[in-house]
Amino acid sequence: MIFICVRWKVKPEYADQWPELTRTYTEGTRAEPGNLFFEWARSVEDPNEYILIEGFADDAAEAHVNAPHFKKGQEELPQYVQETPKV
Repeated sequence: MIFICVRWKVKPEYADQWPELTRTYTEGTRAEPGNLFFEWARSVEDPNEYILIEGFADDAAEAHVNAPHFKKGQEELPQYVQETPKV
C-alpha cells in the first residue's frame, strides 16, 4: 500500500470553500480503481490548514498522477493555497 499525508495551507479567504473547491479532484481520486481511501480533515489548531490522507494500491501511483482530475487539480488548486503543500 502507498500511504500519503499532505498538509495544505489554504488562503484564509478560501478556507471555508476548500471542500467544494476540491470536490472534482476528491471525487475523481476516490473513483480510481487503485484508491483505498482519500480523506480530508481540517486542523483544529489552524482553520486555514487541511490534512489530506491518501491510500493507494501498490500499483496505482502512475494511474493517479496521470489522471485528468489530478492534472486539473495541479493547474487550478495552487491559486487557493498559501504555499506548496507539504507531503
